[in-house]
Amino acid sequence: MSTITKYVIEGRIEVDGPVDKNDVVGAVFGQTEGIFSSDLDLRELQKTGRIGRIEINVNTQGNRAIGKIVVPTSLDKYTTSLIAAMIESIDRVGPYQARVVIEKIEDTRLEKRKRIVERAKEILAAWEKQKVPDDDLILRELEEAIVKTKVVEYGPEKLPAGPEVDSADELIIVEGRADVINLLKYGYKNTIAVDGVKIPRSIAGLTKKKKRVVAFLDGDRGGDLILQELLQSCKIDAVARAPYGKEVEQLTAKEIHEALEHTVHPEEALKAREQAAAATERKTVPADLKNYVKQVDGTLSAVILDAELKEIQRLPVSELVMKVAEEKSARYVVFDGVVTQRLVDIVSSLGDEVVLVGARVGEIQNKPPNVYIYTANELINA
Repeated sequence: MSTITKYVIEGRIEVDGPVDKNDVVGAVFGQTEGIFSSDLDLRELQKTGRIGRIEINVNTQGNRAIGKIVVPTSLDKYTTSLIAAMIESIDRVGPYQARVVIEKIEDTRLEKRKRIVERAKEILAAWEKQKVPDDDLILRELEEAIVKTKVVEYGPEKLPAGPEVDSADELIIVEGRADVINLLKYGYKNTIAVDGVKIPRSIAGLTKKKKRVVAFLDGDRGGDLILQELLQSCKIDAVARAPYGKEVEQLTAKEIHEALEHTVHPEEALKAREQAAAATERKTVPADLKNYVKQVDGTLSAVILDAELKEIQRLPVSELVMKVAEEKSARYVVFDGVVTQRLVDIVSSLGDEVVLVGARVGEIQNKPPNVYIYTANELINA
């Protein structure tokens, strides 16, 4: 006996009279009986497990009744289509005329396949994050150890810098020590980090001695703030930015090269920043939201909050895409994962404004106006 549901038939029924669920049940079984052989009788199909429990919901609206008929089946698609047509042939319920329209037949295996594939992607991402082949790990640790020994301290503030920060004609200013290390790894030895939003005097003085100074900043709001501070106190000839939602410390050699090849004049960078701010309309978020950002950091978990910042649900990141659509009162979603286009589309369908805060932001082609996106670092540094 097969008990695995392959398809689900969903139909809408309208009756020109005040009937209840039992009346519709009687019509479904009574008016389909004997149309074909006994092998296609609904009661026989239920006994053998080839169709599941038929769900019928009916609501009376004045002198009419409107309802839904749901029939799960483990039959092949041809027989399932025949069963659907049989149900659609029902034209009376009790003494009243009725109409049934099959709205859809859902292939549950396709949906299950999608969930399996999505879960596989999440498992692979977590695996890649946690597991690195021993040889690769050893080489990476060796490489990082060598690179870190090349980081020098500059000025009385002991700012992280590359070994050629004094001697090179060109200077690259980045945000933090991790950025300096990443650029050193790919051969850029003329870097220095501001190590905070406030610009150290050593950097302001150093920029005046250089032929060309490039500000190379993260693609988030933190980068915007540091750019504004740099332009007020330093000589900046060009500006390079990491892709939106990414940090300089995360970039590959190719991404670094492309960013430094496509620098723009500071005035152009400011104009682009203003246009981006106008386009995204940054939403002011409650200060307490930072506490949740810290709670989920490094845990691969998510927390869904309502407009009053009350916790609705806490769950693994792997379940977020499936569960968040069910939480109609969700207004803030904070999680240790990547903000994807699929997640943005799902929360936008909730209707009201929703704030998404993720560890990183993936490639977002379309951002609905009711969804506001932040990275965890961006929110913490705001």
